[in-house]
Amino acid sequence: MQRFVPSTLSPKSWPFSLEFLPQTAYMVGGAVRDAMLGRTREYLDLDFVLPSHAVKVARKIAAYYKAGFVLLDSERQIARVVFPHATADFAQQEGDSLEIDLHRRDFTVNAIAYNPHTQEIIDPLQGYVDIERRILRMVSPANLEDDPLRLLRGYRQACQLGFTIEPATQTAIRTLAPHINKVAEERVRAELGYMLLESQGTVWLRSAWEDGLLTPFFKSATKESFIQLAAVDTAASVLAETWQQLEVDLRKYVRSTLKTSLLGVAKLACLVNPEPEAAEVELQELTYSRAEIKAVVTALRLFPQLKALPMSWREQYLLFQEAGFVFPAIVVLVVAHGIMVEAIAPLISRYLNPDDLVAHPMALVSGKELIIALNIPASPQIGKLLTEIAVAQIEGKISTAAEAIEFARHLIDQTRQK
Repeated sequence: MQRFVPSTLSPKSWPFSLEFLPQTAYMVGGAVRDAMLGRTREYLDLDFVLPSHAVKVARKIAAYYKAGFVLLDSERQIARVVFPHATADFAQQEGDSLEIDLHRRDFTVNAIAYNPHTQEIIDPLQGYVDIERRILRMVSPANLEDDPLRLLRGYRQACQLGFTIEPATQTAIRTLAPHINKVAEERVRAELGYMLLESQGTVWLRSAWEDGLLTPFFKSATKESFIQLAAVDTAASVLAETWQQLEVDLRKYVRSTLKTSLLGVAKLACLVNPEPEAAEVELQELTYSRAEIKAVVTALRLFPQLKALPMSWREQYLLFQEAGFVFPAIVVLVVAHGIMVEAIAPLISRYLNPDDLVAHPMALVSGKELIIALNIPASPQIGKLLTEIAVAQIEGKISTAAEAIEFARHLIDQTRQK
Protein backbone atom coordinates (compact mmCIF):
# COMPACT_ATOMS: atom_id res chain seq x y z
CA MET A 1 0.00 0.00 0.00
CA GLN A 2 1.51 3.33 -1.00
CA ARG A 3 0.88 6.28 1.26
CA PHE A 4 2.67 9.51 2.11
CA VAL A 5 5.88 8.59 3.93
CA PRO A 6 7.08 11.13 6.55
CA SER A 7 10.68 12.25 6.19
CA THR A 8 11.30 11.31 9.83
CA LEU A 9 11.17 7.65 8.78
CA SER A 10 14.15 8.13 6.50
CA PRO A 11 17.07 5.77 7.19
CA LYS A 12 19.29 8.86 7.08
CA SER A 13 18.26 9.50 10.68
CA TRP A 14 19.18 5.99 11.82
CA PRO A 15 22.36 5.20 13.76
CA PHE A 16 23.25 2.45 11.26
CA SER A 17 23.25 2.01 7.51
CA LEU A 18 20.24 0.64 5.62
CA GLU A 19 22.64 -1.74 3.88
CA PHE A 20 22.62 -3.98 6.94
CA LEU A 21 18.90 -4.73 6.55
CA PRO A 22 17.60 -7.30 4.05
CA GLN A 23 14.96 -6.23 1.53
CA THR A 24 12.31 -8.07 3.55
CA ALA A 25 12.91 -6.10 6.76
CA TYR A 26 10.22 -3.69 7.97
CA MET A 27 10.13 -0.98 10.58
CA VAL A 28 7.06 -1.33 12.81
CA GLY A 29 5.45 -0.01 15.96
CA GLY A 30 5.80 3.30 17.73
CA ALA A 31 8.43 4.84 15.46
CA VAL A 32 6.14 4.47 12.43
CA ARG A 33 3.12 5.72 14.35
CA ASP A 34 4.97 8.73 15.76
CA ALA A 35 6.36 9.67 12.34
CA MET A 36 2.83 9.73 10.94
CA LEU A 37 1.79 11.93 13.86
CA GLY A 38 4.68 14.28 13.20
CA ARG A 39 6.17 13.50 16.61
CA THR A 40 9.94 13.60 16.88
CA ARG A 41 12.24 12.29 19.58
CA GLU A 42 15.77 13.20 20.55
CA TYR A 43 16.33 9.56 21.48
CA LEU A 44 15.30 7.19 18.69
CA ASP A 45 13.47 3.99 19.61
CA LEU A 46 13.30 1.80 16.50
CA ASP A 47 11.66 -1.61 16.00
CA PHE A 48 12.26 -3.92 13.05
CA VAL A 49 10.66 -7.18 11.99
CA LEU A 50 12.61 -9.67 9.87
CA PRO A 51 11.32 -12.96 8.45
CA SER A 52 14.54 -14.70 9.50
CA HIS A 53 17.98 -14.19 11.10
CA ALA A 54 16.82 -11.24 13.24
CA VAL A 55 19.35 -11.87 16.01
CA LYS A 56 22.15 -12.49 13.50
CA VAL A 57 21.47 -9.13 11.82
CA ALA A 58 21.40 -7.39 15.20
CA ARG A 59 24.73 -8.94 16.22
CA LYS A 60 26.32 -7.88 12.95
CA ILE A 61 25.16 -4.27 13.36
CA ALA A 62 26.28 -4.14 17.00
CA ALA A 63 29.70 -5.55 16.14
CA TYR A 64 30.26 -3.17 13.20
CA TYR A 65 29.29 -0.04 15.15
CA LYS A 66 30.75 -1.25 18.46
CA ALA A 67 27.31 -0.75 20.00
CA GLY A 68 25.73 -2.60 22.91
CA PHE A 69 24.00 -5.91 22.20
CA VAL A 70 21.27 -7.51 24.34
CA LEU A 71 19.53 -10.79 23.55
CA LEU A 72 16.02 -10.07 24.82
CA ASP A 73 14.34 -13.37 23.96
CA SER A 74 16.28 -16.29 22.53
CA GLU A 75 13.14 -18.38 21.94
CA ARG A 76 11.27 -15.67 20.01
CA GLN A 77 14.50 -14.37 18.48
CA ILE A 78 14.43 -10.78 19.69
CA ALA A 79 17.58 -8.71 20.18
CA ARG A 80 18.43 -5.09 20.97
CA VAL A 81 21.26 -2.90 19.76
CA VAL A 82 22.00 0.11 21.97
CA PHE A 83 23.61 3.20 20.50
CA PRO A 84 24.49 6.44 22.37
CA HIS A 85 21.32 8.21 21.14
CA ALA A 86 19.14 5.35 19.90
CA THR A 87 17.89 1.84 20.55
CA ALA A 88 17.04 -0.60 17.77
CA ASP A 89 15.12 -3.82 18.43
CA PHE A 90 15.14 -6.65 15.91
CA ALA A 91 12.47 -9.35 16.13
CA GLN A 92 11.70 -12.47 14.19
CA GLN A 93 8.42 -12.14 12.32
CA GLU A 94 5.51 -13.93 14.02
CA GLY A 95 3.68 -16.19 11.58
CA ASP A 96 4.30 -16.90 7.92
CA SER A 97 3.84 -13.34 6.70
CA LEU A 98 4.21 -9.73 7.74
CA GLU A 99 0.42 -9.28 7.77
CA ILE A 100 0.03 -12.16 10.23
CA ASP A 101 2.63 -10.49 12.43
CA LEU A 102 0.78 -7.16 12.30
CA HIS A 103 -2.49 -8.88 13.16
CA ARG A 104 -0.90 -10.10 16.41
CA ARG A 105 -0.15 -6.61 17.72
CA ASP A 106 -1.99 -4.64 20.39
CA PHE A 107 -3.57 -1.60 18.72
CA THR A 108 -4.13 -0.72 15.09
CA VAL A 109 -1.98 2.42 15.30
CA ASN A 110 0.95 0.19 16.26
CA ALA A 111 0.25 -2.34 13.49
CA ILE A 112 1.65 -0.30 10.60
CA ALA A 113 4.85 -1.36 8.83
CA TYR A 114 7.30 0.59 6.67
CA ASN A 115 9.75 -0.92 4.21
CA PRO A 116 12.73 1.46 4.08
CA HIS A 117 14.02 -0.12 0.84
CA THR A 118 10.83 0.45 -1.16
CA GLN A 119 9.24 3.31 0.84
CA GLU A 120 6.14 1.12 1.10
CA ILE A 121 3.63 1.43 3.96
CA ILE A 122 1.76 -1.72 4.96
CA ASP A 123 -1.41 -0.92 6.91
CA PRO A 124 -3.83 -3.87 6.78
CA LEU A 125 -5.79 -2.77 9.87
CA GLN A 126 -6.37 0.86 8.84
CA GLY A 127 -4.18 2.13 11.63
CA TYR A 128 -3.52 5.36 9.75
CA VAL A 129 -7.25 6.14 9.81
CA ASP A 130 -7.23 5.67 13.59
CA ILE A 131 -4.17 7.92 13.86
CA GLU A 132 -6.05 10.64 11.99
CA ARG A 133 -9.04 10.13 14.29
CA ARG A 134 -6.68 10.03 17.31
CA ILE A 135 -8.15 6.87 18.78
CA LEU A 136 -6.68 3.65 20.14
CA ARG A 137 -8.49 0.62 18.75
CA MET A 138 -7.52 -2.93 19.70
CA VAL A 139 -6.61 -5.41 17.02
CA SER A 140 -8.49 -8.08 18.98
CA PRO A 141 -9.37 -8.97 22.60
CA ALA A 142 -7.25 -12.14 22.28
CA ASN A 143 -4.16 -10.05 21.56
CA LEU A 144 -4.72 -8.02 24.71
CA GLU A 145 -5.20 -11.19 26.74
CA ASP A 146 -2.00 -12.71 25.33
CA ASP A 147 0.02 -10.00 27.09
CA PRO A 148 -2.18 -8.37 29.75
CA LEU A 149 0.27 -5.48 30.16
CA ARG A 150 -1.24 -4.23 26.91
CA LEU A 151 -4.40 -3.47 28.89
CA LEU A 152 -2.59 -0.83 30.94
CA ARG A 153 -0.36 0.20 28.06
CA GLY A 154 -3.46 1.40 26.23
CA TYR A 155 -4.06 4.04 28.91
CA ARG A 156 -0.41 5.04 28.93
CA GLN A 157 -0.32 5.43 25.15
CA ALA A 158 -3.58 7.37 25.12
CA CYS A 159 -2.02 9.66 27.72
CA GLN A 160 1.22 10.19 25.80
CA LEU A 161 -0.39 10.59 22.38
CA GLY A 162 -3.40 12.65 23.42
CA PHE A 163 -5.73 9.93 22.04
CA THR A 164 -8.99 8.50 23.29
CA ILE A 165 -9.69 4.79 23.68
CA GLU A 166 -12.34 3.47 21.31
CA PRO A 167 -15.42 2.36 23.36
CA ALA A 168 -15.40 -1.32 22.32
CA THR A 169 -11.71 -1.48 23.18
CA GLN A 170 -12.28 0.03 26.62
CA THR A 171 -15.13 -2.42 27.23
CA ALA A 172 -12.83 -5.30 26.34
CA ILE A 173 -10.16 -3.94 28.69
CA ARG A 174 -12.65 -3.79 31.56
CA THR A 175 -13.64 -7.39 30.89
CA LEU A 176 -10.02 -8.56 30.74
CA ALA A 177 -8.86 -6.45 33.70
CA PRO A 178 -8.46 -9.42 36.12
CA HIS A 179 -5.67 -10.71 33.87
CA ILE A 180 -3.48 -7.77 34.94
CA ASN A 181 -2.55 -9.87 37.99
CA LYS A 182 -0.47 -12.06 35.68
CA VAL A 183 1.88 -9.19 34.80
CA ALA A 184 5.19 -8.76 36.61
CA GLU A 185 5.04 -5.77 38.96
CA GLU A 186 8.10 -4.08 37.48
CA ARG A 187 6.40 -3.94 34.07
CA VAL A 188 3.33 -2.34 35.65
CA ARG A 189 5.55 0.16 37.47
CA ALA A 190 7.16 1.22 34.19
CA GLU A 191 3.76 2.02 32.63
CA LEU A 192 2.69 3.92 35.74
CA GLY A 193 5.85 6.00 35.56
CA TYR A 194 4.85 7.57 32.27
CA MET A 195 1.42 8.57 33.58
CA LEU A 196 2.81 10.00 36.82
CA LEU A 197 5.12 12.37 34.96
CA GLU A 198 2.56 14.74 33.46
CA SER A 199 -0.74 16.27 34.54
CA GLN A 200 -2.59 14.68 31.59
CA GLY A 201 -1.71 11.30 33.07
CA THR A 202 -3.97 11.84 36.06
CA VAL A 203 -7.23 11.37 34.16
CA TRP A 204 -5.87 8.17 32.63
CA LEU A 205 -4.68 6.83 35.97
CA ARG A 206 -8.17 7.40 37.33
CA SER A 207 -9.72 5.71 34.30
CA ALA A 208 -7.38 2.73 34.66
CA TRP A 209 -8.32 2.44 38.33
CA GLU A 210 -12.05 2.68 37.59
CA ASP A 211 -11.64 -0.03 34.94
CA GLY A 212 -9.99 -2.38 37.45
CA LEU A 213 -6.37 -2.24 36.28
CA LEU A 214 -4.83 -0.55 39.33
CA THR A 215 -6.84 -1.99 42.22
CA PRO A 216 -4.53 -5.03 42.64
CA PHE A 217 -1.54 -2.72 43.12
CA PHE A 218 -3.01 0.22 45.04
CA LYS A 219 -5.31 -1.59 47.43
CA SER A 220 -5.92 1.47 49.59
CA ALA A 221 -6.83 3.83 46.74
CA THR A 222 -10.33 5.34 46.69
CA LYS A 223 -12.16 7.96 44.65
CA GLU A 224 -10.80 10.51 47.11
CA SER A 225 -7.26 9.38 46.20
CA PHE A 226 -7.80 10.46 42.62
CA ILE A 227 -9.39 13.74 43.66
CA GLN A 228 -6.18 14.38 45.61
CA LEU A 229 -4.14 13.31 42.59
CA ALA A 230 -5.78 16.02 40.51
CA ALA A 231 -5.33 18.46 43.40
CA VAL A 232 -1.58 17.77 43.32
CA ASP A 233 -1.47 18.79 39.65
CA THR A 234 -3.36 21.99 40.46
CA ALA A 235 -1.13 22.74 43.45
CA ALA A 236 2.02 22.25 41.37
CA SER A 237 0.69 24.66 38.76
CA VAL A 238 -0.27 27.28 41.36
CA LEU A 239 3.12 27.07 43.09
CA ALA A 240 4.96 27.34 39.77
CA GLU A 241 3.34 30.72 39.13
CA THR A 242 5.31 32.21 42.02
CA TRP A 243 8.33 29.92 42.34
CA GLN A 244 9.63 28.73 38.98
CA GLN A 245 12.54 26.93 40.62
CA LEU A 246 10.10 24.85 42.63
CA GLU A 247 8.56 23.64 39.37
CA VAL A 248 12.04 22.72 38.11
CA ASP A 249 12.77 20.78 41.29
CA LEU A 250 9.46 18.91 41.11
CA ARG A 251 10.46 17.59 37.69
CA LYS A 252 13.77 16.26 38.97
CA TYR A 253 14.05 12.50 39.33
CA VAL A 254 14.63 10.92 42.72
CA ARG A 255 17.87 9.70 41.16
CA SER A 256 19.22 10.10 37.66
CA THR A 257 18.89 6.35 37.08
CA LEU A 258 15.24 6.30 38.18
CA LYS A 259 12.21 7.65 36.35
CA THR A 260 10.11 8.82 39.29
CA SER A 261 10.08 12.61 39.65
CA LEU A 262 9.38 14.45 42.89
CA LEU A 263 5.96 15.31 41.46
CA GLY A 264 5.52 11.55 40.92
CA VAL A 265 6.48 11.00 44.56
CA ALA A 266 3.68 13.35 45.65
CA LYS A 267 1.21 11.52 43.41
CA LEU A 268 2.26 8.09 44.67
CA ALA A 269 1.71 9.38 48.20
CA CYS A 270 -1.94 9.96 47.21
CA LEU A 271 -2.38 6.44 45.86
CA VAL A 272 -0.81 4.32 48.60
CA ASN A 273 -1.93 3.71 52.15
CA PRO A 274 -1.55 6.96 54.15
CA GLU A 275 0.24 5.04 56.91
CA PRO A 276 3.98 5.12 56.01
CA GLU A 277 4.66 1.52 57.07
CA ALA A 278 1.77 0.14 55.00
CA ALA A 279 2.72 2.37 52.05
CA GLU A 280 6.25 1.00 52.16
CA VAL A 281 4.93 -2.55 51.75
CA GLU A 282 2.75 -1.57 48.78
CA LEU A 283 5.65 0.14 47.03
CA GLN A 284 7.96 -2.79 47.71
CA GLU A 285 5.44 -5.10 46.04
CA LEU A 286 5.52 -2.81 43.00
CA THR A 287 9.34 -3.19 43.03
CA TYR A 288 10.07 0.50 43.51
CA SER A 289 13.66 1.18 44.52
CA ARG A 290 14.70 1.91 48.09
CA ALA A 291 15.33 5.55 47.15
CA GLU A 292 11.83 5.96 45.66
CA ILE A 293 10.17 4.23 48.60
CA LYS A 294 12.09 6.35 51.10
CA ALA A 295 11.03 9.52 49.25
CA VAL A 296 7.31 8.60 49.32
CA VAL A 297 7.43 7.45 52.94
CA THR A 298 9.24 10.66 53.95
CA ALA A 299 6.57 12.74 52.22
CA LEU A 300 3.77 10.83 53.97
CA ARG A 301 5.45 11.09 57.35
CA LEU A 302 6.27 14.80 57.22
CA PHE A 303 3.45 16.51 55.37
CA PRO A 304 1.14 16.43 58.46
CA GLN A 305 3.78 18.56 60.22
CA LEU A 306 3.54 21.26 57.57
CA LYS A 307 -0.22 21.28 58.00
CA ALA A 308 0.34 22.22 61.66
CA LEU A 309 1.59 25.75 61.03
CA PRO A 310 3.10 27.93 62.43
CA MET A 311 6.35 26.17 63.36
CA SER A 312 9.20 27.23 65.63
CA TRP A 313 12.71 27.61 64.19
CA ARG A 314 13.66 24.32 65.83
CA GLU A 315 10.69 22.56 64.24
CA GLN A 316 11.51 24.09 60.86
CA TYR A 317 15.16 23.06 61.12
CA LEU A 318 14.25 19.47 62.00
CA LEU A 319 11.71 19.37 59.19
CA PHE A 320 14.22 20.47 56.58
CA GLN A 321 16.79 18.01 57.92
CA GLU A 322 14.35 15.11 57.61
CA ALA A 323 12.82 16.21 54.32
CA GLY A 324 16.00 16.91 52.39
CA PHE A 325 15.45 17.00 48.62
CA VAL A 326 11.88 15.63 49.06
CA PHE A 327 10.69 18.99 50.44
CA PRO A 328 9.05 20.14 47.13
CA ALA A 329 6.90 16.99 47.05
CA ILE A 330 5.78 17.63 50.62
CA VAL A 331 4.88 21.24 49.82
CA VAL A 332 2.73 20.16 46.88
CA LEU A 333 0.94 17.61 49.05
CA VAL A 334 0.22 20.21 51.73
CA VAL A 335 -1.21 22.72 49.25
CA ALA A 336 -3.23 19.93 47.59
CA HIS A 337 -4.75 19.19 51.00
CA GLY A 338 -6.01 22.74 51.44
CA ILE A 339 -3.24 24.69 53.19
CA MET A 340 -3.04 28.24 51.82
CA VAL A 341 0.02 29.01 49.74
CA GLU A 342 0.56 32.19 51.77
CA ALA A 343 0.89 30.13 54.95
CA ILE A 344 3.66 27.95 53.59
CA ALA A 345 5.41 30.64 51.53
CA PRO A 346 8.03 31.45 54.22
CA LEU A 347 9.17 27.81 54.27
CA ILE A 348 9.37 27.71 50.47
CA SER A 349 11.48 30.89 50.50
CA ARG A 350 13.81 29.30 53.03
CA TYR A 351 14.15 26.16 50.91
CA LEU A 352 14.93 28.18 47.78
CA ASN A 353 17.49 30.39 49.54
CA PRO A 354 20.83 28.51 49.65
CA ASP A 355 22.10 30.91 52.33
CA ASP A 356 19.22 30.27 54.73
CA LEU A 357 20.64 28.56 57.82
CA VAL A 358 17.33 26.96 58.80
CA ALA A 359 16.90 25.09 55.53
CA HIS A 360 20.58 24.83 54.59
CA PRO A 361 22.66 24.94 57.78
CA MET A 362 26.42 25.42 57.65
CA ALA A 363 27.94 23.30 60.39
CA LEU A 364 30.19 25.19 62.78
CA VAL A 365 31.82 21.95 63.97
CA SER A 366 31.79 18.30 63.01
CA GLY A 367 31.01 15.32 65.18
CA LYS A 368 34.67 14.29 65.11
CA GLU A 369 35.72 17.74 66.31
CA LEU A 370 33.30 17.49 69.24
CA ILE A 371 34.63 14.07 70.20
CA ILE A 372 38.20 15.37 70.26
CA ALA A 373 37.52 18.73 71.91
CA LEU A 374 35.23 17.38 74.62
CA ASN A 375 36.93 14.01 75.03
CA ILE A 376 33.68 12.08 74.72
CA PRO A 377 33.00 8.76 72.96
CA ALA A 378 31.19 8.39 69.65
CA SER A 379 27.52 7.84 70.48
CA PRO A 380 24.00 9.05 69.59
CA GLN A 381 24.74 11.95 71.95
CA ILE A 382 26.95 13.50 69.25
CA GLY A 383 24.02 13.81 66.85
CA LYS A 384 21.89 15.44 69.55
CA LEU A 385 24.64 17.92 70.35
CA LEU A 386 25.04 18.84 66.68
CA THR A 387 21.29 19.48 66.44
CA GLU A 388 21.35 21.76 69.48
CA ILE A 389 24.36 23.61 68.09
CA ALA A 390 22.57 24.16 64.76
CA VAL A 391 19.44 25.48 66.51
CA ALA A 392 21.53 27.79 68.68
CA GLN A 393 23.30 29.08 65.58
CA ILE A 394 19.93 29.76 63.89
CA GLU A 395 18.75 31.63 67.00
CA GLY A 396 21.90 33.77 66.95
CA LYS A 397 23.28 32.46 70.25
CA ILE A 398 26.55 31.23 68.71
CA SER A 399 28.45 31.95 65.49
CA THR A 400 31.93 30.38 65.73
CA ALA A 401 33.40 26.93 66.16
CA ALA A 402 34.82 27.85 69.57
CA GLU A 403 31.42 29.06 70.76
CA ALA A 404 29.83 25.86 69.44
CA ILE A 405 32.24 23.70 71.44
CA GLU A 406 31.68 25.70 74.62
CA PHE A 407 27.92 25.53 74.05
CA ALA A 408 28.13 21.75 73.73
CA ARG A 409 30.31 21.54 76.86
CA HIS A 410 27.68 23.50 78.76
CA LEU A 411 24.94 21.14 77.56
CA ILE A 412 26.92 18.11 78.73
CA ASP A 413 27.51 19.68 82.14
CA GLN A 414 23.80 20.42 82.47
CA THR A 415 22.96 16.79 81.66
CA ARG A 416 25.42 15.50 84.24
CA GLN A 417 23.97 17.75 86.92
CA LYS A 418 20.45 16.36 86.45
